[in-house]
Amino acid sequence: MNTSQLDRYSLKHYTRLMISFFGCLFVLSVFQYAFLYFKGVVDTIFGISLVLYVVHQIGFTSIVGIILTFPFNFWENLRPRYGFNVVFAILTSLLIIEAMLIGYYCTTLVPLGADLLGYSYSDIKMTIANSGGLAISLYLLMGIAVIVGLFLGLYRITSKFYHKISSMYPFTIILFSIFIATLFTEGKPINQNKTQYLAVNLYASSTEDNSYTADVEYPLIKRPETENVLGAYFELKEEKPNIVFIMVEGLGRDFVGEGAEFGGFTPFLDELTTKSLYWENCLSNTGRTFGVLPSLLGSLPFGKSGFMELEEFPNKLTLFSVLKNNGYHTSFYQGTNSSFDNVDRFLKSENLDFVLDKSGFGNKYTQQAEDAAGSSWGYPDKELFKKSMSLPREADQPRLEVYMTISTHEPFIPPSQAYYEKKVEEILSKGKHQGRVKNIIEKNSNVFATLLYTDEALSYVFEEYKKQPNYDNTIFIVTGDHRLIPIPQRNNISRFHVPLIIYSPMLKETRKMSAVSSHFDVTPTLLALLGDSFELKMPKKVAWMGTALDTETQFRSIKEIPLMRNKNELKEYISGELVYTDGDVMELDGQMDLNSTFSGGSKLESKLDNFKSMNAYVTMKNKIIPDSLAIFSIQKEAFTDSEIVWLNSVYNGQDSDKGYFTARDLAFDRKYEKALLLCRYNLSEAPSHIDTKILMGRINAWQGKHDEAIKILKECIAKNPNYIDSYSALFDVYYWSDRYKEALELIELVQQNSSSVDEITDKIERARRQARKMRTAVIFKKHLKQTEAPVVSLEFQ
Repeated sequence: MNTSQLDRYSLKHYTRLMISFFGCLFVLSVFQYAFLYFKGVVDTIFGISLVLYVVHQIGFTSIVGIILTFPFNFWENLRPRYGFNVVFAILTSLLIIEAMLIGYYCTTLVPLGADLLGYSYSDIKMTIANSGGLAISLYLLMGIAVIVGLFLGLYRITSKFYHKISSMYPFTIILFSIFIATLFTEGKPINQNKTQYLAVNLYASSTEDNSYTADVEYPLIKRPETENVLGAYFELKEEKPNIVFIMVEGLGRDFVGEGAEFGGFTPFLDELTTKSLYWENCLSNTGRTFGVLPSLLGSLPFGKSGFMELEEFPNKLTLFSVLKNNGYHTSFYQGTNSSFDNVDRFLKSENLDFVLDKSGFGNKYTQQAEDAAGSSWGYPDKELFKKSMSLPREADQPRLEVYMTISTHEPFIPPSQAYYEKKVEEILSKGKHQGRVKNIIEKNSNVFATLLYTDEALSYVFEEYKKQPNYDNTIFIVTGDHRLIPIPQRNNISRFHVPLIIYSPMLKETRKMSAVSSHFDVTPTLLALLGDSFELKMPKKVAWMGTALDTETQFRSIKEIPLMRNKNELKEYISGELVYTDGDVMELDGQMDLNSTFSGGSKLESKLDNFKSMNAYVTMKNKIIPDSLAIFSIQKEAFTDSEIVWLNSVYNGQDSDKGYFTARDLAFDRKYEKALLLCRYNLSEAPSHIDTKILMGRINAWQGKHDEAIKILKECIAKNPNYIDSYSALFDVYYWSDRYKEALELIELVQQNSSSVDEITDKIERARRQARKMRTAVIFKKHLKQTEAPVVSLEFQ
């Protein structure tokens, strides 16, 4: 036997690797259940569910073992030890991925699946950063070190019994048999291998057949015949009412109203439900925030990954566009970046009159406390309401105002956190919460403290609205975008179960509705109310996904409601009282619990498949409504074919920051026209990317187009009054164009609005010096004029 044969690793070594790989998966499985147990999610660590998890981990190990056996032998025969090292690297990578996916599942209680395709790199980066990015990175590095160490340690331990391992073919047969056996073992997300779950869902989503044979070109089009179910409850005035939407992050029904499982932490909202029209069994149509705006304000279909993820928006009708077309002032307020989930693109397509996001607050408002990573989502809810209430409102123009709150989102750091956590303890001390519920609250005290904070913020904004013009002629709609993710849910419908509260001083009576409705129904219902009461320019035809809200006081479920769990995950469908979820058919009862049933499976699956096909057709082919019905045509930057080819060669459109830096480099190289072209393209994809717009202003100034530069930069300041770079650029333009008076006025503005004014003290002093010089020059010139000797004119006769 030669030296190379001695150095070559055999199947015995390979099998030791696979055994060690499974050992690591076993440890990760126990870790998951231990984490969920101490979080209050599961009742025990070592139960039947863990056994099923281990079985599925064996199955995953088996299929990986089968797949890697042949590459191992091939590379070992080709080059000794190479096959071993390659397989070791692959297995280590799989363990790291599995650990990360388990960490994600323990945080969100939802496995990462096909929705991964629906998020851009910038969205993922923002989410991680604002959920403790640095801390996550440190934990990840520590976890990787532990996993690699565990893997190596288990491999060494297996040397004590590796001699019992037989030859290759019996081993592969055993692995294949185990894998086949696990296919017949039912698994749920909690006890499935997370890497396998992700891979299967990505494959299923990418290969899903959504072909649609249309009987009509626009299958959603219908006459606007929604019944006016709200009219009997309102005593409307002669003037059109103001409408205020407040979409509360994570506000599930489990936290609000009579009978809430985790009740007691929203006292203001609890009382408001008794003074309102209150739907206790409303459903958000998506399980994440990405879908609430299109569903609630537009009754729109989802698209593949959520409506706002569509590359080009199809023609559409929304509450924004219909009311703006009838003289309403439309506005949107949130405390975080509007670029997240493409909110800015959607709002731009609706021609909103005003948008407030994180960049527009100014230095009078305090951001949410930074997490361990030094990152903040933006401005907490009360600061958001304070800012919106400081803005002027015309008394003679009706308004549609929409809020999106952020405080009840990871990392759950409310202002005065210790104060609110003490209030949580006081509520628990009253003894109304027992057993599992109390355990969950105690282990998630920061979440419930944030609920208390947000509830107080809502109380504040309602009091402030009483001081606003036409409060008595205002309709408020309060709902959740989905249920809080970190708190354990009872079933697959729980994450969609949200309260819907319609309150107004004009209400003649209150009523609690127990029938099932969804966010799809809100816009059609409101427009039916307004259309019956006022002379409005209403669409002749509509394409709403919903119908009138069901006002039945007793529980009933008579609607067809598709539910998109995550981006790219359309797995739930409600038809009457039957629910199709993850391949199972369940029956919905009056407590919104799911019970087993044995009927309607194939019919419901067929309904879901038909909806998926129609959903893909109308959104991808621009077949929601025709051009003739669109109130606002979709404004999109036009680029020639040659421009598109060049743009694609320098930038793929997926990362607006990268597009900005590429454009900046082009500008530094004096390729101004190319830089401006890329800026236009970048803003067509990410309208709120303020740095790109500032760069456009600078480039115009460098080209000598000072008036155009000033116009662009003033727009930046109006939209983002706290952002110091806009002022910095405008000071430069004023200096280059000798506009010292405007520069002095800008000093007052930046000191009033920006908390970062110290960063440009040099430019402020330069502006003052320039002003002094200009004034001195003017005074000197005036003095010369006054002391100039008179010219004697002699007239000869």
